[in-house]
Amino acid sequence: MYSHETSFRVRYGETDQMGFVYYGNYAQYFEVGRVEALRHLGFPYRKLEAEGVMLPVHDLQVRYHRPALYDDLVTLRTSIVSMPGVRIVFAYELRNEQGDLLTEASTTLVFVNSTDKRPCRAPQPLLDALAPYFP
Repeated sequence: MYSHETSFRVRYGETDQMGFVYYGNYAQYFEVGRVEALRHLGFPYRKLEAEGVMLPVHDLQVRYHRPALYDDLVTLRTSIVSMPGVRIVFAYELRNEQGDLLTEASTTLVFVNSTDKRPCRAPQPLLDALAPYFP
């Protein structure tokens, strides 16, 4: 399994009146996590799109355990749980500075050819970069 961690601080504008991160903002956090995980592998979204591959989200599942709060420094662990084919599955764990599990989630994205908008297989160079993590 391949994993990458990204840390950031919760901004005031991401919270509700209680000081909790508004539930809809977690999807943006997960996007940051997967973009940075792919970038770390050498595949920023920009490069994938330039090569004619898009990655729309097929589904999102979230389980909230505890709220993230304004000004918390949180760490998002993003994992690719299996070798991609036409789909790629990301799993997420968001934790606060104390290590408390705040949120767990997963997203499934589909590789799509940008010309004909049809599903396609994951690019071979991405599979090659992931191969060491899935012996």
